[in-house]
Amino acid sequence: MLKKLLQGIVIGVANIIPGVSGGTMMVAMGIYDKLIHSITHLKKEFKESLRFLIPIFIGVGIAIVVVARILEICFVTFPIQTNLLFCGLIVGSLPFICKHVKGKTISGGMILSFLVFFIIVIAMALMGENEGNAADVSFGFMNVIKLFGVGIVAAATMVVPGVSGSMMLMILGYYNTILECINDTVEALTAFDIPGVMENMLILIPFGMGVVIGIFLIAKIIEFIFQRAETHAYWAIIGLITASPIAILWKTDWSGFSLLAVITGIVTFGLGWFVASKLGEE
Repeated sequence: MLKKLLQGIVIGVANIIPGVSGGTMMVAMGIYDKLIHSITHLKKEFKESLRFLIPIFIGVGIAIVVVARILEICFVTFPIQTNLLFCGLIVGSLPFICKHVKGKTISGGMILSFLVFFIIVIAMALMGENEGNAADVSFGFMNVIKLFGVGIVAAATMVVPGVSGSMMLMILGYYNTILECINDTVEALTAFDIPGVMENMLILIPFGMGVVIGIFLIAKIIEFIFQRAETHAYWAIIGLITASPIAILWKTDWSGFSLLAVITGIVTFGLGWFVASKLGEE
């Protein structure tokens, strides 16, 4: 239970940070296949699926509400060390992924899968360099539809290993808006500001509905792919994971570069690697 809760926190934190993939963290911790299975077989294996999913989703919720605040400070104060921590988490996941392709003959199609998805992550990092204009989320029918659609896109990219859902939100111009809305909702709840909570719910409810539907849709698609081309899928994931640290370092603020920052960054990288090894498959 505690381990699943911690895994959920790691996934939640990863989904908050542009350039870091929650799906990658799921794979890194050895729970990706089981999580997809639990989502797609929720009706058939209801109790077993809920027993697996609930602590993970609670951890994700804790990360979004609590850790987002801490990380916001860390990224402003220690951007190099914080980004290297996530690079360590991601690179530390590779041994677990490589087990799925070890000993299998490498074909041209597998190499192509690796290269295509490696390039996708790098391209997303380049595209997401600057966030678009702040999104219009004033209440209205079209904005509700937009928020619902953005939720579907965000959920789909959050579940796919190596692809950053928060980076996609940044590209679409909704990242800061949604993050601020979540933080404002937490502040309104702690202050018992019901009108403030209701105002934010007009944004979060359609977005959240899109996220839930998006997760179920992409889970079905991913399960279909793994059933028919498992090895190719893992090579694509390796490409995504390998490119993720490059994407993160590309977007890192290096203005505070110094010998001390490099040394402490190496320490946080090692810490991330250690955490990935402990939360991964045994």
